[in-house]
Amino acid sequence: MSNVRKIFAENLKKARAKCGFSQEKLAEKAEVSTHYVAMIEFARNFPKSEVIERLANALGIQVYELFYDPPSPADELEKLHLSIISDVKKTITETISEALGQTKKG
Repeated sequence: MSNVRKIFAENLKKARAKCGFSQEKLAEKAEVSTHYVAMIEFARNFPKSEVIERLANALGIQVYELFYDPPSPADELEKLHLSIISDVKKTITETISEALGQTKKG
C-alpha cells in the first residue's frame, strides 16, 4: 500500500476500532461530520492538517501513527535475504584473500 490516502484511511480505521469508537463517536470527538469520517476511511477525502490533529487527539495517538506504513513480512524477508547474501559474499572474499595472502607468504 503506497498511496498516502489509503495508508491514512487504513490507519484511521484501525485506530478507531482499537478505541472502540464508531464513526459517529470519532466524528463527534474530532468535531467533524460522520459522513466526512466515512469519506476519509474510504480514502475519498483527505483531511486538512487541523482535522488530522483533531482526529489523532480524539483517538489518543500521535499524528505520525496515521501515516505509518509498516513493512510487510515479505519486505522484511527480502531485506534479510539480501543481508545474508551480502554477508556470505564478504566472508568468501575475505577467506579467499586470506588464503591467497598465506600462499604468497608460504
